[in-house]
Amino acid sequence: MIEIRSLTRRFPGAPQPAVDDVSFTIHRGDCAVISGANGSGKSVLMHLIADLDRPDAGTIIIDKDETGQKTRIGLVFQDASAQILGETPEEDTAFGPLNLGSTRDEARRIAADCLERTGLTEKSSWPARTLSGGEKRRLAVAGVLAMEAKVIIFDEPFANLDWPGVVQVNAIIRDLHTSGKTVIVLTHELEKVLALANRLLVLHRGRLVYDGTPEKALAEAPLEQWGIRNPLGSYHTKEDLLWE
Repeated sequence: MIEIRSLTRRFPGAPQPAVDDVSFTIHRGDCAVISGANGSGKSVLMHLIADLDRPDAGTIIIDKDETGQKTRIGLVFQDASAQILGETPEEDTAFGPLNLGSTRDEARRIAADCLERTGLTEKSSWPARTLSGGEKRRLAVAGVLAMEAKVIIFDEPFANLDWPGVVQVNAIIRDLHTSGKTVIVLTHELEKVLALANRLLVLHRGRLVYDGTPEKALAEAPLEQWGIRNPLGSYHTKEDLLWE
């Protein structure tokens, strides 16, 4: 569980806060889409949740897992290449466990398992730079799984991806959610993923303007006023809103 209470982040010289008095709760096992136009505060919010930045006001409460440890949060950045550190998928995925004290054999075993879960076993020894955009995002997911993350946050996961890449990412999101992980997807492209979500939250100019079911948002919320195209202009039901 992640509880956000009155979170505010203001950058020097900015006319208004990037995140402005935002409160909500993400429950264990949720698949939540956080949407909003460019500049609405989605990425800033992600950095605050992941402890990569500090709020000016408010609190973030992150539940402990079954071992009593603070729940680990894994990030998949918009530019997945930026978080690839190893020369090959195997090296990259083993990097985290090695830093946590695993032996090389243990790290290789963990890496092999995570690469299998993300469909990259056959490319485990390929140069990581040769992977496609979708494969790089899957590799980033393998890396956070190797760190035993219980919550996975995707920042604009469909940016610069073609249809096959989007399908690859959605397959990972579905599998993570089915396996019991908590998944948060930050995107303005609702038509590509909303069918997988049980929650939709919308940020507009730093403020949370909607938190509820996707179905109610599509039927009643003024999405266009918040800078988001309502995909039901082209589609008809929530179940249509998925690239696969």
